[in-house]
Order: sequence, then structure tokens, then C-alpha cells
Amino acid sequence: MARERILLVDDEPGVRSSLGAILEDEGYDVVLAGTGEDGLAEAASSPFDAILLDVWLPGMDGLDTLAKLREARDEAAVVMISGHGTIDTAVRATKLGAFDFVEKPLSLEKTLLVLRNALRQRRLERRNRALLQQLGRDTEILGASRAAGALRSLAEAAATSDSPVLLRGEPGTGRETIARRIHATGRRGDGPFVAVPCGALDALGGEEALFGPAASGGRLALASGGSVFLEEVHRLPEAIQLRLASTVTALAESEAGLRALASTGPEAAGIVPELARRLDVVRVDVPPLRERREDIEVFATRFMRDLAREYGRDERRLAPDALATLRAHAWPGNVRELRNVVERLLLAAPGATVHAADLPAELGGARTAADDLYREFRTLAEGIESFERYYVRRAWSATRGDLEAVARALGVPVEVAAAKARAFGLA
Repeated sequence: MARERILLVDDEPGVRSSLGAILEDEGYDVVLAGTGEDGLAEAASSPFDAILLDVWLPGMDGLDTLAKLREARDEAAVVMISGHGTIDTAVRATKLGAFDFVEKPLSLEKTLLVLRNALRQRRLERRNRALLQQLGRDTEILGASRAAGALRSLAEAAATSDSPVLLRGEPGTGRETIARRIHATGRRGDGPFVAVPCGALDALGGEEALFGPAASGGRLALASGGSVFLEEVHRLPEAIQLRLASTVTALAESEAGLRALASTGPEAAGIVPELARRLDVVRVDVPPLRERREDIEVFATRFMRDLAREYGRDERRLAPDALATLRAHAWPGNVRELRNVVERLLLAAPGATVHAADLPAELGGARTAADDLYREFRTLAEGIESFERYYVRRAWSATRGDLEAVARALGVPVEVAAAKARAFGLA
């Protein structure tokens, strides 16, 4: 796990050297600056997790330095230090966004405690921002085609009521994204959104997973007050479908209420008539990617940008010949397949610009998976680490950060899964 970076700005050489050494011993990477101007230059050159900033500095004082940091939208947690603290100074520092205030002579115990609290707060804020960004990505219906515009209009119309929605389409077309959009923009948007992978439920365990034991409800009860998304609902055993038909109606009419959103194949085959009548109130037909080829560039560009940010890598540009090849592909796996291809290109393409020849052989390119792996990594250890990061991130994304589910997916104890998640910046 990367060490957290601390910038210490203080005009006293003794404070800089002694406190800096202690912080290094505590496991932080520390950079020292003697003036506000030097501190601003260091903060502009590379990001810090926290800044310990003296109020009384030669030239630009600490409060002015703090104001400049906030003008530059620096996100580091700032702890002010002063040998002449006053209430007025503390109030001004707080209004400028300082996390806390410690006085000289510094108490080592208090300084470290305040710093840890500041770093913890910053991690929480960063995670909240990431979750909000992820929520936006999870509910955004991408595309500039007529089909994409029609899907956005249908989702907007569906969000105005609590009627059940049946989303028909091939796997990988983005049916869950549309369901999340309908939920998030509807009047139940503040309630839970519970996704149920019906294809993973068998006749024995499926009934308890959905309805729960007699003393408590299952997934349907968890979704009370919000929405349940029944993914591939046609894959449920017939007996469960029949019970679901009456249960969904009863829950929808209960005091808390529940909205049913469900996905199925293009023809909705496999749904028993009793359940189909209750779910097929608002219908949204989601076209396959091959029928909206003008959206492929939009998807590919967004996936490249988001994945580069997620992996902490430089974004790769898709050259016109690569985009033309992507548009010509049939995409039997739809949007999900396209995302996987873009992820592979980000991790293994040889240069900053991806050309048609760099695409996998199955898309008409010249590269094979073995070529990608061999050329990308300088050592075996580097390749193993990159694959492990990829594998853990995919498990985290698939389970939406449920540590127990991540551990099951990885086949490791929960403690190991938690440590891996922290190491890769997921938790």
C-alpha cells in the first residue's frame, strides 16, 4: 500500500527536522518547506494527503497560504500550527477549510492524533466522492444515437411512476444501468436499490434468498421502500416465479412500498404468464450494440477515461483506424464485451495511441493475449501484481464492495480480501 504523503511547512529548522523525522518513523512520506511560497510550489508539483502548516511564516503567512491552496482546489487535509494561537486565527483557519489547529510547543501525541484524524477524514471524503462519481456512471445512459435518446426518454417517463418495468434485451446491453437510472431519478431514489442475479438462484436456495425465512424477509424485504432489480428473471424456477407474482404485488401495495424492475431476453421467453402480466406494465426494449454502432466511440472513449482513472494509468488514445475496426465488429457480448476490450487495451497496448493493429486478433488486429502480456510487463513479479490488481478490482466491482462476497469470489479469507482492497485503494 502506498505511503501517505505529508507536507510540513514551518520556518523553524528544528521543528522541520525533528517533526519530519518522527513522521517518517510513523510510516509517512514527508516533504519539508520553510516558507508559504515553497509550500505552495511543492503542493503544485505533486499531491499530498495532508499538510501541516505553520501560521506564522516569513513573507506569505499560513492563512494566506491556506487560502491559496483552496483557490487551487488542493484537496489535502490541512492542520494549522501556531505558537501564538488565538480564537480569531482558529476561526479564520476553519472558515478557510483547515481541519484542525495545534499549538506550539507541539505535543507529539496530540499532533499525531490530529494528523491521523485528518487523514481518516480525507480518506472518507475521497471515498464518498468516488462513490458519487460511480453512482453517476452507473446511472448514465451513454450515446448520441437515436436509440440512446429514445432510451433516455423512456427511462425519464418510467421514473415518473411506480409501475413495474420490464427491460428486454440481450445480456450486456446495459439493462441494469437503465434500471438504476429509473430508480435514481424516481421518487424512490433515496430508497435502496437491490439487484438480484436470478440466474444464480436455484430452486432450493432461491426461494429463501428472495423471500427469506419466516422471521425475516430476504432480498425483497431489503428493497422495501425502494426498488428491486430482478436480473434475468426468466431464469428463476417456475415455482419461484409463481410465488413472486403475488409477492411483488403485495409488497408494492404495502405501506413502505416496493417497485419491481426486471430484465429478460429480447422475446421475454421463459416468464410464466402470471408474472409477465405483473412485470410487463412499462416495457423498455434495449437494442444490441450492433444496432447502435454510432455509439461505440462514445462508449469506448468513456471506458478508456474511467478505467485509466481507476487503474491510475495514463489514458490511451484510440486512433481513427482502431475506432473504425471497433465499429465494424459485431459485438455479440454488447457493451460489456466492449468494456472488456478497452480494459485490455489500457493494460496491454504498446503505445500511447491504439491503432487497429494493436487490437486483439478476434477483432481483426494482430495482437494476441500472450503478446500483450509479454510486452507490457518487464518482470514476472510485475505481471503477477498487475493481474492481481485487475482480478481484485473486478471482484470488488462485481460485488459492489461487499467484502464477504469479494472474499468468496477470490477464494480467500475476509481479512485477506480486506487487505487487498486497501492495498489497491478500494477501501
